[in-house]
Amino acid sequence: MLRSLLIGLVAGQRAMTPLAALAGAAQRGTLPENTAGARLMAMPLTTAGGVAMAAAEMAGDKMKTAPDRTVFLGLLARTITGGFAGAALAPPKRQLTGAALGIGAAILSSYGGLAARKWAMERWGQTSTGFVEDAILMSAATAIVHARPAHA
Repeated sequence: MLRSLLIGLVAGQRAMTPLAALAGAAQRGTLPENTAGARLMAMPLTTAGGVAMAAAEMAGDKMKTAPDRTVFLGLLARTITGGFAGAALAPPKRQLTGAALGIGAAILSSYGGLAARKWAMERWGQTSTGFVEDAILMSAATAIVHARPAHA
């Protein structure tokens, strides 16, 4: 269940990054469980959409007009993807718990991450801090989806 919580933390920072990481793992056949979420992410159109949305979000984050991640629609997207990814990474018959962990972590992470990003932006600017955040989060999401589950 730790992976469900951790992917929720990522979703709180970048709503679409968990989808891109899940899509990559599903295409390689390395998602740990044969769940509905894993099967959905293995579809080529879903994979392409997840990756494209993640790339668009990362590009949009560098724009001066980018809204805070805690605006209603941004927070809604983060809770949806955090819940979906949390469920997809949960052990069999524990998807609801995984979704709840992903949602809760995404909400908390959204607010904590916003405060940290604003602090960093005052010192190093929006674009450079955005690229660093992207690199950390994509690396983390990839490691999370490829980590061996504790129950395995």
